[in-house]
Amino acid sequence: MLPTRYLEKYLENTPADLQEIVMELRNIIVETAPGVTEKGHSRGFTYYFKERGGTVSAGVCQIFIFAEHVRLAFVHGRFLPDPQCLLEGEQLVKRFVRINSYEGTPWEALKDLIRASAHFDPYTQQFR
Repeated sequence: MLPTRYLEKYLENTPADLQEIVMELRNIIVETAPGVTEKGHSRGFTYYFKERGGTVSAGVCQIFIFAEHVRLAFVHGRFLPDPQCLLEGEQLVKRFVRINSYEGTPWEALKDLIRASAHFDPYTQQFR
């Protein structure tokens, strides 16, 4: 995981309510996908299993920070079970969940999506 100092610096201009969402998502990702690698990028953070490949082939999820919301994105989201119909997006495969507030977020459903993504193999399109 990235050092706390890096996170603090990265999030210093992010509104407190969005910071809270980002930090909760990070905690859930680490808990749900043990051994995941975290990488910073221009819009947020990417999570993947380094030993399986790169950020796409071994991608679990991404956190994107926008001015008024946070997106939890899944590179292979089209293949994930989504019984609550939380995933949105018009790209071929990538999908995301828009998170506007901490209180209104279905945290358990997000854990299920992260868990499914962590077990998805894009080469076979099967779950491990």
